[in-house]
Amino acid sequence: MLINFFYHLKGSGLKVSVKEYLTLLEALQAKMIHPSLEEFYFLSRMSLVKDENQFDKFDRAFGSFFKHVSTLFEKSKDIPLEWLIKQGMKQLSPEDRKALEKLGWEKLMQTFKERLAEQKERHQGGNKWIGTGGTSPFGNSGAHPEGIRIGGDSAGNRSAVKVWDMRTFRDYDDSVELGTRNIKVALRRLRKFAREGAENELDMDNTITSTARNAGYLDLKMRPQRHNTVKVLMLLDVGGTMDDHITRIEELFSAAKNEFKRFEHYYFHNCVYEYLWKSNQRKHAERFSSWDILRKYTPDYKLIFVGDATMSPYEILQAGGSVEYNNEEPGAQWLRRFVSTFPKHIWLNPEPEGVWQYRQSISIMQQLIGGKMFPVTLEGLERAMRQLSK
Repeated sequence: MLINFFYHLKGSGLKVSVKEYLTLLEALQAKMIHPSLEEFYFLSRMSLVKDENQFDKFDRAFGSFFKHVSTLFEKSKDIPLEWLIKQGMKQLSPEDRKALEKLGWEKLMQTFKERLAEQKERHQGGNKWIGTGGTSPFGNSGAHPEGIRIGGDSAGNRSAVKVWDMRTFRDYDDSVELGTRNIKVALRRLRKFAREGAENELDMDNTITSTARNAGYLDLKMRPQRHNTVKVLMLLDVGGTMDDHITRIEELFSAAKNEFKRFEHYYFHNCVYEYLWKSNQRKHAERFSSWDILRKYTPDYKLIFVGDATMSPYEILQAGGSVEYNNEEPGAQWLRRFVSTFPKHIWLNPEPEGVWQYRQSISIMQQLIGGKMFPVTLEGLERAMRQLSK
């Protein structure tokens, strides 16, 4: 099985060698880990992957290989917090869903504190306690229009106010081979060229003219090379609902990084707050202050937000509204600072343009950026580049 695992990793594009594979075998023979799939994952990643940029590719290959064989490693396992595991979703009629009440920010947080203090056991279904399924605003896999998701998977409503769960999102891959050149062609409309630097390129037309005026004696004329002068700062939403759009955003990210030599990027989740990050693997250890970014880059940078703008409105309008931590200032305040600092700005949204009007958070975001939101389609990218070129 491990030989097949080795070839599966190579077939997935990972640069794993026989020497590293033998190192993994030696570690297993020395019984350095317990018979646990999770421990084997970390041991094999440590032994086989040399570059942390390959971690996400390894995760996908590992998951696809061991998808149906986890029982080979774990004969029995006590699952902690069993009540967090999704066990079923209660199906509600449209009338039932309309009857569910939105509590509002203050009441929601206060009620959550009370439930934590009162609850003593696991609950499935129902409309009050923290549990799975049901119509309670607390827990997971339920059907409340807003609430606090605790563990488990989303029920698909995409309206959680807070998410109590450790999530590690992967970076967008900048080496994706594009299936079409059209995205790069659309982005190319933004490029502007100017002659900068030392004179190291022959100016043929000027040389011919000058030589003719010099009675035929060669008079070489040089000029600086032409350079792409466009500066792009791209802020990308990653994880959560953006997982639905990974392929298209990776194509966009790869194309932008290749087209613009002066290209900088940072990540955020759902909305920008007081810090951003460069690597999702180290998002908690290596943060960049949003204030520092606003000061570091000059106003002539073209600012491009990339995100589906699909979230609870509290995440934009409320201090402490972030699903991951308690932000000191509302996301709307930070958005205003960014668009004020960078006059040339747009928002690229991978969600179909036809659904924007039905999502409150998208409408709010459009207002904050002055209506400069465009879909991630070829036609949308062309409109976006025209807007940035004005």
